[in-house]
Amino acid sequence: MESLEQILRNQLAATLEGTDFSGAGLGDRYEGKVRDCYVTGDARRIIVVSDRISAFDVVLGTLPCKGQVLNQIAQYWFEESAHIAPNHMLEVPDPNVMIGRECRPLKAEFVMRSYLTGVTSTSIWKAYEGGARTFCGHDLPEGMSKNQKLPKAILTPSTKAEKGDHDVSVSREQLIEMGHITAEDFDKAAALVAKLFAFGQERAASRGLILVDTKYEIGVSPDGEMMLIDEIHTPDSSRYWYAGDFEERLARGEEPRSLDKEYLRRWMAETHGYRGDGPPPKMPDDVRVEAAKRYVEIYELITGKTFVPDQSPDPRARIAANLGLKS
Repeated sequence: MESLEQILRNQLAATLEGTDFSGAGLGDRYEGKVRDCYVTGDARRIIVVSDRISAFDVVLGTLPCKGQVLNQIAQYWFEESAHIAPNHMLEVPDPNVMIGRECRPLKAEFVMRSYLTGVTSTSIWKAYEGGARTFCGHDLPEGMSKNQKLPKAILTPSTKAEKGDHDVSVSREQLIEMGHITAEDFDKAAALVAKLFAFGQERAASRGLILVDTKYEIGVSPDGEMMLIDEIHTPDSSRYWYAGDFEERLARGEEPRSLDKEYLRRWMAETHGYRGDGPPPKMPDDVRVEAAKRYVEIYELITGKTFVPDQSPDPRARIAANLGLKS
């Protein structure tokens, strides 16, 4: 029986870089950093989760089986959190595909944080390290160190950048002044994401993990219902640390052990000094496989299930068949 590492290495040559089914009757195509979306015209959105990996708001390349893992983690969390907030998920017809209700996205990303951390130029730690004691409208105490827990979880919204641009962290008041969102919609969404984050942290803790921070996207359905869209608590949208040795490593001034794309951010920053400006350096296969293994591990820790990858040599043909399209 092949090991997970061997399966991932075999799939390096069969990653799903993207799709184009726009001529197959799926409707208008929109390509995000990771997802290819098709708006059908019947209040549905077909979301193909590719193997593209994005960090620093830049697509860095592909990871084997990443799209499958991401899609199935999102499915798990959508199902588990539906009692807290409605979401767009209707069905999952393929390991890389989710069909959801078409919604009007709010023009903001809702980022919940519980720790003073990050390596990007726009992270809360970089701001604090640079002397800032207010972040997105929240006052921060003096004397904190990197990766320390904040006094309480805070909502630090950001603007939604187009592909290739950078998100900008802002306060509630700034978002409203910019005309991106109404005060009523912001406050309603803020209440939803606070409950979702608390639920996610509690579930993660029961699995020996810390849900450090996460990003939510909120939309409004055609009938006016506010709901969770895109993804939830995945390694792309969230930062996870192992809980078991966190305090010891913090006391020694060491970085927490992470299970998310922070591994790639650190590799890019520490090995190449790359933080999102210009073309990204090419990822070696060993780095791609190691990053993919972390995605699989977090799936298995969170869900309690063994990840069973689909090893199709042509994932586009498989997706087309599962969607009833001509390959």
